[in-house]
Amino acid sequence: VEDRVLGKRYRIVEEIGRGGMAVVYKAHDEVLGRTVAVKVLDRKYAQEEGFVARFRQEAQAAANLSHPNIVNIYDWGKDETDYYIVMEYVRGTDLKVLVQQKGALNPNTAAGYAIQVCSALAVAHGYGIVHRDIKTQNLVLTRDEVVKVMDFGIARAGDSTLTQTGSVLGTAQYISPEQAQGRPVGPESDIYSLGIVLYELTTGRVPFQGESPVATALMQVNETPVEPSRWNERISPALEAVILRAMAKSPADRYVSADEMRADLQRAQAGETVTSVLPAAAAAGYGETSVMPAVGDEPKKRSLAWVWILVALALLAAGLLGAWALGFFDEAPVTVPSVVGLTEEEAGAEIEGAGLVVGEVTGEASDTVPEGSVVDQDPRAGASVQASSTVDLVVSAGKETTGVPELVGFTEEEALAAIRASGLTLETIQREYSSDVEEGLVISQQPEAGATVELGTAVTIVVSRGTELVKVPDVVGKSSSEASAEIQGVGLAVQTSEEFNESVARGVVIRQSPQGGVSIEAGSSVSLLISKGPDVVTVPDVIGETEADATQAVTDAGLVATVEYVDSADDGIVIEQWPIAGADARRGDTVTLTVGKTPDGGADGGGG
Repeated sequence: VEDRVLGKRYRIVEEIGRGGMAVVYKAHDEVLGRTVAVKVLDRKYAQEEGFVARFRQEAQAAANLSHPNIVNIYDWGKDETDYYIVMEYVRGTDLKVLVQQKGALNPNTAAGYAIQVCSALAVAHGYGIVHRDIKTQNLVLTRDEVVKVMDFGIARAGDSTLTQTGSVLGTAQYISPEQAQGRPVGPESDIYSLGIVLYELTTGRVPFQGESPVATALMQVNETPVEPSRWNERISPALEAVILRAMAKSPADRYVSADEMRADLQRAQAGETVTSVLPAAAAAGYGETSVMPAVGDEPKKRSLAWVWILVALALLAAGLLGAWALGFFDEAPVTVPSVVGLTEEEAGAEIEGAGLVVGEVTGEASDTVPEGSVVDQDPRAGASVQASSTVDLVVSAGKETTGVPELVGFTEEEALAAIRASGLTLETIQREYSSDVEEGLVISQQPEAGATVELGTAVTIVVSRGTELVKVPDVVGKSSSEASAEIQGVGLAVQTSEEFNESVARGVVIRQSPQGGVSIEAGSSVSLLISKGPDVVTVPDVIGETEADATQAVTDAGLVATVEYVDSADDGIVIEQWPIAGADARRGDTVTLTVGKTPDGGADGGGG
């Protein structure tokens, strides 16, 4: 698959993730020259119209959602038999891995991540799009602490994903009660799932975890979560109120919108009282109010109520067990991949691609395995385990290290002594001119001071040779380009200005500063005055214009107008001009205008 080009544009580089229905690859967009992620629908689903339609729906739905907290969708298409979606390549870690590595997060940090997800959901819900599978695995944290929501509208198969024909129900540990019961879902279903995500981020665990996905789904419907503050006492009452309201069993008792939940999260973060608190009755009774029966009818009504409850639970259990029997929740064993020798990042991708989870990561010094690569793994490669099992890694911390001392400003002898005392070696001594550092002192070093390096690492130092002086070349009378090249060739900079000159040809140096033969510091500037040649202007065409307009045009061109009159019926009109129009003249030259003047009507009009 690697090096294949999809759509004559996206060159596949490597596989970076695998789900039940699709494989995600890192790819290079050869048109725009950028790295992208390409999700390719598994070929066994590409022949089924329903899966293709849902894949297309994901691309179209997410493509309309432009938001910093939603992964951008760039393109989608079909290449031969493969359907693909092109999306933003996000460098980061999903929140599930973050919790597995660090445990419970700081409650304020977790609230900040949830606020970002609320912002994304508010936009999606505004377009009528319900994610339906909000979970920590679908929330990626970038290196800039930005949370990106991924995977809109496509089902994921596996041991913890509930599906039914033509629809996505969600993931058992994050599923809302209405999803578990097969009822219609809306924005409030995403809010419930986000409540569970926030519970997991602040406690390090999901609130409901049964022995199977079916058991977990039943817990979502029937059981009340343990208050998160019992697992993490740092959770404030305000933040706990937000979590429990989002996780209310009845959609009507949850937040009305993602924006409302975000506002309460911001208040909780600021130490303020939240405005929307889940009523005690809803918290205890899953959002439904109990009504006491009349005394006379109490036994009968109570027994009927219990009958209906038992019937409902039996139907729910039967439906989920039927789905299990059809193979929706089969937990097929997974073969542990070999990751020894890979980098930690590569190992994580291999493990997650196999449907497993990276467990505890520990460091261990090693003289043979490069730093950051896997030294050992548990379970061993080839072992058969349940999907979603953890694989612990031992990562090489490299050889024994030491800190690089500060050498800048030391004399050469002092620097050499400090290098030896730190268990390092000298690579080379380079010498450079410097106007800032005294001769004989260290200007710079590599590696830099404070860096942690292996013992025996070679260090390079640059020692000052003092200020470098160069002689200014004499370039008066030379062309501008020739003069600039000669000055720059000796390590000096050039600054130029221009002026008109009657005696020096255009583009030639009139004078310079400093003068040729003077020695100055390397890198200094030499100013050159370049001739623009004589100040020549073009004579305007004013024949046919009035005397006033013609005179103004000549003046505007930088010339001086003189007027001569001749008898003519074209009274006040320029009949001739000298120099002619288009001729070159020096600024200030005279242009003679011949202007017509009607003969005096009283004069003898006859000849001789």
